[in-house]
This record gives sequence, C-alpha cells and structure tokens, in this order.
Amino acid sequence: MSKQIHEINDFFLTVRRKDARSIKIKRSKDVAKFKVQCSKYLYTLCVFYSEKANKLKQSLPQCKGIGRS
Repeated sequence: MSKQIHEINDFFLTVRRKDARSIKIKRSKDVAKFKVQCSKYLYTLCVFYSEKANKLKQSLPQCKGIGRS
C-alpha cells in the first residue's frame, strides 16, 4: 500500500523512523518523487521544483539505502 505525504517535515520524520528501509528517487521532466519504504506503507513526497528537490536530496540521511530511478 502507498500513502502520499504533502509536507517536507512529515517526510523527514518518516525517513528517520526505525522501520524505514530504503529511499528511492524518481525524476521526470516536471516532478521528483521521493519514496520511502517502511514496514507497512510506501510513502511518497512529490516535489515540483528542481532546486528544492536537490536540497532535499542533500539533506537525506546517508545511512539509508538511497537509489535512483
């Protein structure tokens, strides 16, 4: 199952949870999607500005497996 996150602060709280396994980043022409797989749900944050997406990627914790697609 999946859920969408609308706030960046909520996304960071989800990333730092103990059950967060991996982070995937999917980029298209207009949007960057950050996906966090937790034990029950796949959480998705959609970012429409490339500058904000780059800053968000740099501030992610490095201990989680970050993949690009």
